[in-house]
Amino acid sequence: MQIRKASKDDASGIAKVHVRSWQETYQGIVSQDYLDSLQVEDRKPLWEKSLSESADTSPVFVAVNPEGEIVGFASFGKERSGNFKADGELYAIYILKEYQREKLGLRLLKAGLDKLLKQGYESMLVWVLADNESRKFYESLQPKKAGEEVVKIAGKECIEVAYVWRDLKLLHQTTIEKM
Repeated sequence: MQIRKASKDDASGIAKVHVRSWQETYQGIVSQDYLDSLQVEDRKPLWEKSLSESADTSPVFVAVNPEGEIVGFASFGKERSGNFKADGELYAIYILKEYQREKLGLRLLKAGLDKLLKQGYESMLVWVLADNESRKFYESLQPKKAGEEVVKIAGKECIEVAYVWRDLKLLHQTTIEKM
């Protein structure tokens, strides 16, 4: 599996992973009607815009299988809320179910951390739905729980948990050790 920085040409592949990952990961957590309504065509323009406008300040990395298909992605950037004393944020990591448990999450995270550290970031926040089993991935990297909030997804209230790593260099080292 190759990990590389995403380009605007990857928008369609990222949108496919985004939609399919939501449909796989959030089944039973959010409304099935909502998950069924998700469309790659709706996500693709958002990724084209993101990959064009903020490619350096909000980097996205992709995992590509030997056939050249994007099977996972991670996006990073500046912490958006200003409420958690973190300067960086992991916006998302999504990996297709059949490619999980192959350390792609760690490899995508390391690529993003490399970039954030070069840009001078010192800490990082991530939000994850409390009912999402993938939160264990983040918890295995020993963040501090920084807060919770209730979010509405397709009319259903869900609890979202904020985790913070205060020392990106330490997180980077931990990530390398787990790979």
